[in-house]
Amino acid sequence: MNGTERFLADAQARGLDVQLVERKAARSLEEAAGILGITPADIVKSLVVKHRNGSFLFALIPGDRQISWPKLRALLGVNKLSLPQADVALEATGYERGTITPLGSTTAWPVYADASIAGRRISMGAGAHGYSAFVDADALTAALDAVVADISDPA
Repeated sequence: MNGTERFLADAQARGLDVQLVERKAARSLEEAAGILGITPADIVKSLVVKHRNGSFLFALIPGDRQISWPKLRALLGVNKLSLPQADVALEATGYERGTITPLGSTTAWPVYADASIAGRRISMGAGAHGYSAFVDADALTAALDAVVADISDPA
C-alpha cells in the first residue's frame, strides 16, 4: 500500500470520516493553505518527535504555531526531546516529511495534540505529496487516543 492508501485504510478502520483532497504541490505550509482556501492555522502539522529513550511520538501542532519544547517535556516528564533527521522520521513512520500523519504510520506511536485544535475542522497530511485530508479534530484525537494539551506557542 502506498502512503495515501495506508492513511485511508487506517482512518476507515478507526471509523474516522476523512475527506481526501488532491492539490497541486506546495513549497510551504502557507502556500498549501492558500491552495486549499484555508488559513495556516487550519493546517495541522504532524511532527515526529524523538524521545531520549529512542522511541517516537507525534505532536499535532497548528500551522500558525510552533511546538513548545518546555511544555511538551514537562507533560512527558523528560528533559530531552528532539526532531529527528528526515531519514529517521521516514524510518519511524513510513512517511516522508511533508506527508507525515499518525494515521497509517508503520508504527502506532503515541499522539499529543495541541489543545488549540479542539472543536475545529482541520487539514493535515495524508501520506503522500499533493494530498491533504480534512477531518474533525475532536474525532481525530478521540480515534487516535491522543493526549490533548497545551504544547505549542505562537510562531
